[in-house]
Amino acid sequence: MLALRVDRKRLAVKDVEKPDRPDEVLVRVLLSGICNTDLEIARGYAGFNGTIGHEFVGVVEESSDRALVGRRVVGEINAGCGNCDLCRAGDSRHCPNRTVLGIHGRDGAHAEFLQLPAINILPVPENVPDEHAVFTEPLAAACGVVERVKIDSSDRVAVIGDGKLGLLCAQVIALSGAPTLLIGKHSSKLRIAERRGIEIMTPKQALKRKQQFDVVVEASGAASGFALALDLLRPKGQLVLKSTFHGKTELDAARIVVDEISIVGSRCGRFSPALDLLKKSAIDVDSLISEEYPLANGVHAMRRAGTRGVMKVLLRP
Repeated sequence: MLALRVDRKRLAVKDVEKPDRPDEVLVRVLLSGICNTDLEIARGYAGFNGTIGHEFVGVVEESSDRALVGRRVVGEINAGCGNCDLCRAGDSRHCPNRTVLGIHGRDGAHAEFLQLPAINILPVPENVPDEHAVFTEPLAAACGVVERVKIDSSDRVAVIGDGKLGLLCAQVIALSGAPTLLIGKHSSKLRIAERRGIEIMTPKQALKRKQQFDVVVEASGAASGFALALDLLRPKGQLVLKSTFHGKTELDAARIVVDEISIVGSRCGRFSPALDLLKKSAIDVDSLISEEYPLANGVHAMRRAGTRGVMKVLLRP
C-alpha cells in the first residue's frame, strides 16, 4: 500500500506492507487531513519515524466485531495499554504506555490502510459527508476546551489565533452562548468566524480590552499569544493553552501569582461530542478546506499545507 512517511526528517510516499495486527481493526482510508502537527513531525518533532497523519475517515475492512465491517468510521488517536488505571477507567489519552496514531509508536492515517483497537473506532453518522467527518479529530480537540474548563453563557471568552484550531475552538465555545471574541491577523480567516456571529479583532484592537475576559484560549502557538492572553484575562481568570509553542516561552510567574490566573492545558478531546456537532451541522468546516490531493502527491500536499494562507489540505488515497 502507499503511505506518506517520515524517515529522519525525510518525507516520501512509499510502497509499504499493509498493517496486519490480528487483534485490531483494519480501516481502508477514504480521506485524511494534514495538520500542523504533521508539519512539525516532518521537521523532527517528537522524533517520530513512520507513516504520519491522525485525522481520517475510512471504511472498516476487517474486524473481530462483524457489525463494524463495511461501516464508515473515524478513530480516537490514543491507543492505550488497556491495563493501567487510566485505561480501565475508560480514558487512554494519558496512558503512560499509549501509542498515538501517526505521532508516537504507531503508523498513521496518510496511507491506504491503518489499524486501531476496536475500542478506538466510532461509526460516522450517515448524514455526515467524508469531507466533514475528516475534521472529527481537530473538532474533538476544540471540544476538549469545554471538557477542561466550565464555560457558562455569562462568561466572556477570547480565543487567540485564527488558524484552523482557533476557528474550531471559537465556534465550539460560541455554541455555549458565551460572548466569544476571536483574535487574529488574517481578515479572510476572521470572516469565517464573523459569519457565525463571532466577534473578531486584531491583536492591537484586543489590547483595548485588557483584563475583561474570564477565559482566554491560546490557539496561536506563538509566545506573543501567551503574553496577549495574560493582558486580556481578569484577575482569577482561566488561561487555556490549546497549542504547543515553538521553542521556549518566557513565563511571567509573578503576574500569574498576583492575578491568581489558572493555567489549564488542553490536548485531545472525545470524538463523540465532535461527531454530534457534525451530525447537527453546527460547525462550519467547509470554509476551512483549501485543497485536496491524491495520496501519491503527498509530499507536494505537505508543502502546500505549510504555505502561508493555506488552511486544511486533504489527501485521498
